[in-house]
Amino acid sequence: MSRLTITLDDDLHQALKETAARQGRSIGKIIEESLVLRGIKSMTHARQLVEKARIRAGCTDEEAIRLAVEETRDLCTR
Repeated sequence: MSRLTITLDDDLHQALKETAARQGRSIGKIIEESLVLRGIKSMTHARQLVEKARIRAGCTDEEAIRLAVEETRDLCTR
């Protein structure tokens, strides 16, 4: 498990501490759940999604890589 140091506004930090105490959960758990709710996924999860999409699309590994590179280049040139 990794550790992370963040800076929060004092009022937000106090609200977070109070919420954790009221719910009987740790601040870390609340933040972790919030990140998941915002759509933050692990790299392993992302790789699994890409693999499922590749299989559904019927792409070979080479085709999937080519498409990913093209999409990335298109995004970078905007």
